[in-house]
Amino acid sequence: MDRAKKKEVVIGAAMLATGLIYLFLTANLPRKAFIDAAFVPYLLAAGLCLLGALQLIGAWRQAPREDDAAPAEAGPDYLTVGKTLGLIVGYIAVLQWLGFPIATVAYLYLQFLVLTPHDHRVSHGRYLLIALCASVFIYVVFRHGFDLLLPAGLLDFIE
Repeated sequence: MDRAKKKEVVIGAAMLATGLIYLFLTANLPRKAFIDAAFVPYLLAAGLCLLGALQLIGAWRQAPREDDAAPAEAGPDYLTVGKTLGLIVGYIAVLQWLGFPIATVAYLYLQFLVLTPHDHRVSHGRYLLIALCASVFIYVVFRHGFDLLLPAGLLDFIE
């Protein structure tokens, strides 16, 4: 088994193991109804297990590469990681004051900008629309679907 295939198998196994551990921990949460506070953790655990299994299957089916045909691997992009960590810290800092909808739109838009490759055109309108729709959808689902409060912040007057 070549090095790249081993790496993919290890990643898949780690994802699957993490998903199973998370599923086991989620099973210990008290349940009150089908959709309650444990519903989303179950979805996340099941999704992680599924992705881990798919990663393992894909890794096992991967054809071995010739060493001379292997693409040059790019090194880690520490600047992008630093920007992402800074955005997360900033998001946490302003979440209570701005509220979930506004802080999430700002965070997602800026994160899209950070993660856009340098050789691709930035689509500001599309990024804003996706961030706005995702933020509103998540807020409405948690507030009215799960009956869980998220910080409204500046939008507190709407409730």
